[in-house]
Amino acid sequence: MTAPGSARAVQAEDVGAWLVKASPGASDVETMRAQGFAEVRRWCVRRSYRTELVVPGAPVLLWVSGGSARVPSGVHAVGEVTGPVQRDLHPGPVDDLPMRLRPLDPPVLRPALLAHPVLSGLEVLRSPWGSNPSYLDRAQLAALREVVGPGQLPATSGG
Repeated sequence: MTAPGSARAVQAEDVGAWLVKASPGASDVETMRAQGFAEVRRWCVRRSYRTELVVPGAPVLLWVSGGSARVPSGVHAVGEVTGPVQRDLHPGPVDDLPMRLRPLDPPVLRPALLAHPVLSGLEVLRSPWGSNPSYLDRAQLAALREVVGPGQLPATSGG
């Protein structure tokens, strides 16, 4: 919980989609992608006030950071939050975000995002070591919808 009187950088009404981060060094992103992300049911996120804002039905994106030639950095999967954030399943300040993902085909890679007038402002690009989950605001999600085309991103709901 946030202490009374303290400001939160992100408000629920700001969020268009949640973005969780994967590092190929820590997660087998290549195998997950080859399997259509079918086995991904949850993602480990840092406990913060942001996890209190996550609601079932909210769009979620998977960002691959520090990519390689085989799995370059960018948005590789899309989906939706499938339930409330699950707390206290792990030692330390981490929670599980339940979700369902499917591949974004093709993925939207970092260079294309950096070249876009709206998407270049994504939090994950401005502060790559920042919060997990990160987020896209509503204007950024709308811009991403235009880039990927109809039917690729989940309907906006819940968040």
